[in-house]
Amino acid sequence: MAKAAGKLTGRLQAVAVKALVAAGQPGAHADGGNLYLRIAGAGAGKWTLRYAIDGKSREMGLGPYDADGKAGLTLAQAREAAEEPRAILRAGLDPIAERDRKAAEAKAEAERLAAQAQAKARVFRDVAAEYIAAHSPGWRNAKHRAQLTATLATYAYPKIGAQPVAEISTDDVLAILKPVWTAKPETASRLRGRIESVIDYAMTLKWREAPNPARWRGHLANLLPPRSKVRGVKHHAALPWQEIGGFMVTLRKQGGTAARALEFAILTATRTGETLGARWSEIDLGAAVWTVPPERMKAGREHRVPLSDAALAVLATMAPLRPEESDGFVFPGAAEGRPLSSMAMLMLLRRMKRGALTAHGFRSTFRDWCEEATSTPHAVAEAALAHTIGDKVEAAYRRGDLFAKRARLMAEWADYCAKAPAEVHALPGIHIEAAG
Repeated sequence: MAKAAGKLTGRLQAVAVKALVAAGQPGAHADGGNLYLRIAGAGAGKWTLRYAIDGKSREMGLGPYDADGKAGLTLAQAREAAEEPRAILRAGLDPIAERDRKAAEAKAEAERLAAQAQAKARVFRDVAAEYIAAHSPGWRNAKHRAQLTATLATYAYPKIGAQPVAEISTDDVLAILKPVWTAKPETASRLRGRIESVIDYAMTLKWREAPNPARWRGHLANLLPPRSKVRGVKHHAALPWQEIGGFMVTLRKQGGTAARALEFAILTATRTGETLGARWSEIDLGAAVWTVPPERMKAGREHRVPLSDAALAVLATMAPLRPEESDGFVFPGAAEGRPLSSMAMLMLLRRMKRGALTAHGFRSTFRDWCEEATSTPHAVAEAALAHTIGDKVEAAYRRGDLFAKRARLMAEWADYCAKAPAEVHALPGIHIEAAG
C-alpha cells in the first residue's frame, strides 16, 4: 500500500527559489508535502514528488523550474501539479504507474484514430489494386489477373470504388450482387468472392475493423439463394461425337486462322486458351510433340501433346505466317505480337450456322467418343484431356504421362474426324492396353 505524502506547509518562497536556482546550489530543497526542488547546477532546477509504495521509495518528476512559468513550473504551479499524484497516492495507487498507464492509453487511442483516418483514405479501388499487386505473382497466368480486374471494374467499382473500405456495408455489397445474382450466377459468385478477398486483405492490414460484409457462410447465405439453386450448371455446348466427321468437312472448307485454330484444338483435344497461346518454340515438328508449359496449363503442370498427321498438316498451313526472327504465336491475331482472340472462334461457329456450340465443347465431344465408341482406358482419356487425378492413390502410382498410348489414341481420333459423316454405325472399338 502507498504511504501518503504529508500536508503541504509551503516552506519555500518564490524569491528564495529563484535565488537558489540562479546560484546553482545543488541538492533537494523541501517545500513540504513531499514536494522538492532539485538543483543540479546554475539555472537547472526541477520539481519532484517523493513517496513510498509497498515499502519502496520512488520519486516522480513534475517538470522543470521556471520563474515565469513559460518553459516550466513556478513554485505555485508545482504545488498545484503535486495535488493530482497525492490524490492517487491516497487512493492506494502508484502515481508513476498511473501516469504510464494513461500515456499508453493515450498513445493507443492516438494510433487508433490515426488508423481510422488512414482507413478512410483507403478506398476500395486502391485496396483492390494493392491486393492484386500482392497476389498476382502467385497466379499461374496473366489471364486470372485480367479477369479479376475486369470483374471488379465492371460491377464493383461503379458502386464502391471510391468508398472507404472501412465503411462498406452489407447493403452496399447486395446492391452490387442482386442485379446479376440470378441473371449471371457464376459471374456473381466469382464477383462476391473477389470482393470478399479484397476486404479480407484490408482487414488483415487493419484498415477495417467491422466483419466482412461479402462473406457467404453465416451472412450473405441468409440473404441470397445458393448459386446452384438459381440455375442449373450450364455445360459447354458440345457436338454429338457421331456428327464430328460432317462438321470437320465443313470446317476444313472455311478459310482463315480461326478455322485452322479450331481444327487444331479439336484434333489435339486441348483447351481454347492452350491452343490460342501456342508458340512455335513449344512445338517439335520432327518428334510430332507439342509441349505446353506449366504456366499455360490449368493444372499448372507441363503437358505433352502428341500430334497426329492431321494436326501436323494444320501446322503446315500456318507455317507461312511464322515469324522469321522471333518466336511467334502459331495462330496470330490481327494485332502484332498478339494471339488470335477466342471471340474469333465463336464468330466462326456463328458463320457456320453452329452458334449453339462452343470451342471448349469439342473436348466433351472427344471424351464422349472415347467412352462410347472405343475401349480407351479411363486413365488414357483423362491424360489426353490433361485432367488432374482426383484419386490420390492412383495419382501416386501413375508416374508417366501415358504418351505412347495417347499418341495412338489421337491418331485414331484424327482418323475418325476424317470419316464420312454417314459411316458411324459400326465403329470398331479402339483396343489400347490398360494403363500400368
